[in-house]
Amino acid sequence: MSSQLTEHAVQTATTTCPYCGVGCGVEVSLLGSHLHAVRGDVRHPANHGRLCVKGSSLAETLTTSHRMLQPQIGAQAVLWEQALDAVASGLQQTIAQYGPDSVAFYLSGQLLTEDYYVANKLMKGFIGSANVDTNSRLCMASAVVGHKRAFGADAVPACYEDIELADLVVIVGSNLAWAHPILFQRLSAAKEAKGTKVVVIDPRHTDTAELADLHLAIAPGSDVWLYNGLCRHLLERGCIDAAFVAQSVDGFTELQGYLQHPQYELASVAVRTGLALDVLQQFFAWVEQHPRTLTLFSQGVNQSSQGTDKVNAIINSHLLTGRIGKPGAAPFSVTGQPNAMGGREVGGLANQLAAHMDFASDDVDRVGRFWQATQMARQPGLKAVELFEAVEQGQIKAIWIMATNPVVSLPQADRVKAALAKCPLVIVSDAVQDNDTLRLAHIRLPATSWAEKDGTVTNSERCISRQRGLIPGPGAARNDWWIITEVARRMGFADAFDYHHPVDIFREHAALSGFENDGQRAFDISLLENISRTEYDQLQPVQWPLNQHHPRGMQRLFGNGQFCTVNGRARLLCVEGGEQRKGVPDHYPLLLNTGRIRDQWHTMTRTGYVPRLLQHRAEPFVAVHPQDLRRLKLQEGDLAEVASRDGSVIVRIHEDGGQQPGQVFIPMHWNGVFSAQARVDTLVAARLDPFSGQPEFKLTQVRLQRFDQQWQGVLLATEEVDMAGLPYWTRMPLSNGWMWRVASREPLTTLADALCERYGQATMTLNGAAGAEWRLAWFRDGLLTALLFVSNQQLPQIDTSFLAEQLNQQPDATVRRTLLLGRALEQGSHQGPLVCSCFQVGAGAIQTALNAGCNSVEALESKLKCGTNCGSCIPELKRMVRAAQAQAEEAA
Repeated sequence: MSSQLTEHAVQTATTTCPYCGVGCGVEVSLLGSHLHAVRGDVRHPANHGRLCVKGSSLAETLTTSHRMLQPQIGAQAVLWEQALDAVASGLQQTIAQYGPDSVAFYLSGQLLTEDYYVANKLMKGFIGSANVDTNSRLCMASAVVGHKRAFGADAVPACYEDIELADLVVIVGSNLAWAHPILFQRLSAAKEAKGTKVVVIDPRHTDTAELADLHLAIAPGSDVWLYNGLCRHLLERGCIDAAFVAQSVDGFTELQGYLQHPQYELASVAVRTGLALDVLQQFFAWVEQHPRTLTLFSQGVNQSSQGTDKVNAIINSHLLTGRIGKPGAAPFSVTGQPNAMGGREVGGLANQLAAHMDFASDDVDRVGRFWQATQMARQPGLKAVELFEAVEQGQIKAIWIMATNPVVSLPQADRVKAALAKCPLVIVSDAVQDNDTLRLAHIRLPATSWAEKDGTVTNSERCISRQRGLIPGPGAARNDWWIITEVARRMGFADAFDYHHPVDIFREHAALSGFENDGQRAFDISLLENISRTEYDQLQPVQWPLNQHHPRGMQRLFGNGQFCTVNGRARLLCVEGGEQRKGVPDHYPLLLNTGRIRDQWHTMTRTGYVPRLLQHRAEPFVAVHPQDLRRLKLQEGDLAEVASRDGSVIVRIHEDGGQQPGQVFIPMHWNGVFSAQARVDTLVAARLDPFSGQPEFKLTQVRLQRFDQQWQGVLLATEEVDMAGLPYWTRMPLSNGWMWRVASREPLTTLADALCERYGQATMTLNGAAGAEWRLAWFRDGLLTALLFVSNQQLPQIDTSFLAEQLNQQPDATVRRTLLLGRALEQGSHQGPLVCSCFQVGAGAIQTALNAGCNSVEALESKLKCGTNCGSCIPELKRMVRAAQAQAEEAA
């Protein structure tokens, strides 16, 4: 719909969710320039009306309290003219003195395709360097290379409908239930409706594994061994599509010979993977028996020093059996970010050019002629980790970072922080006022965010959707494409960057995709190169390719056996299992895995400010198997220091029987804005895949030991409190303020003095026996301003939801008497840990319902509504139902 909205009428519009690569459609309700409600778009092919809890809470992210509202140079707010002049002159002076390779751009899968396109065009076509990479390097680069090695193009052959059509779905290296909840719900519904078999391959027993008919808890890093063993089994059983292989696939003879090596015999594969023989045999048999096999893979495969080989090992199994591009049968890379695919389309990676072209001389010439480039880059640039190493070494003197937070997300994150701290010019475009990377910027540029940005994104199934600009950006925030274009004009490239609306960029992008494209480049949307402004505004979701041959797009690719290689044939590759990484017994005996949790996203710059999204997991934690806890004399709720050769973090212990002994898990999200010392990528070494340059985030050698605090506590306050100096703090937003969990080895006096300096002497105090506990409350003008609960033992056990409701209120005499008790007097009011974020249903309410006879998930859904929206909590509900049933049986 048009962005011109009437002032008072409630209107609806459709757009696309800005979180994971599923690319769900969102319908929004607007009143003038205010967006006040979101729901799933029932017409969008990705989600058919469903949204996860993150998508459902999008309206709650549109507050301006944490937004950057003006450009800044140093600590000084400036006008756009000054900021743009400073960026352009800073880049020009650096190039003039040190050459084009002394500058770099670092981009993000959060950018829209139009933003991405102009950034790449400026750098690769007019500055003359390919030192432009993206955080997609951290999540999808290995899938890109694997696709290109096998298919000749970075083209995903499958579509979401295949989830419903498959008879066997194999999920490799993905906690789909948390990372891609809507796809998980589609799979759950298919299993319920038609009995789809589900295999989960993951060292951890996650919520996704709750759905599995078979869980393969493989040894970390053994995926290639597993899939080479599978391919050998398929060959021995004659389960190959001989006609398809003969007509459409190269490398068969070489792979067949390679897999005869004894190391890929069943018994050897069992040893390497740590799996029982009968489990392996069951998996191999199911793949053999189900022609409609769909393999979903994600970060557990990609984020590896062997990521590319893992991708090709998986693809080998599909090429051998001809299970590709067919309904319900394909390898399917599930993308992590909303526009990682769009970024790849425009050449967002340092080793790519736009429109799926590379740095072959013909491609360089073609793109240069199309752009009429004045300074065309002729060779690949530095990939993400190498790029920041070049910053550290002083080779890169100026860097422009857009919509990403590398000081948190890159491996050896402290090293990245130090590199940026000494870089002569750091420019950061972002929507928020504060994050770890912005703290190091010389120039800060305020960018628009979701519902303000206008352009397109491409999801995991190659579906292009519109992300519409429906409300104005706050303050002086501007669209990224506009910022980049204005800088390009000031650098002397006005003619090549004569864009006035995102549609101007999209037309050029579409035209380049068809330019001298003889069909070898799968990415082709040239049918849209003359799209009108009205047609662009009204563009409906569509899958590429979209050209004269495919005017309605294509759901699947390669079903005809024609691939994008020079000879039109796919390639089987011989990939080695390699050595597997293990702990170092005396120093770093544990293996660390990192990843997402259910309700948070990336480095929390959006989700971290929504109270309900921090109630399921409120603190950074390390998940540890009970056996390891007993050995280390630790327990649930303790604070622990986790250290590697590269850094350390302090996090809360979470006992998790889903971990394998010797392995731990820490989420990736926490950062310096929300915690003192929990940036997990400070632990991760820069071990890279040799083909893709993607880092290994899943196998870091660490040790774990108790953090011996003198005290720990909980603070609730209506205002921000500076926690600098405390070794452990983590914060979460409340509707009326903030809540911190804090701990220190030093005396409490520092924090207490700071609070008394701000609020005066505590209005109410309660001290425990022998000074074991302190409880203090501050009031201002009758309103509850702050509460502090401290213990020298475990974290005080209080009802934080009850206390949060009292903050900034004038509690009556009865409530005042209960404040320092930490909970209401009425029994049953404490809801416990949150389980269902959508409907704010806690474990306490669920347990009460179970005790009252709700003995199934369906009964809980009916009584409490939990599990009836996004469904992400259903695996947890199932576990609680099973535990209640087991307890009842034991009591009987």
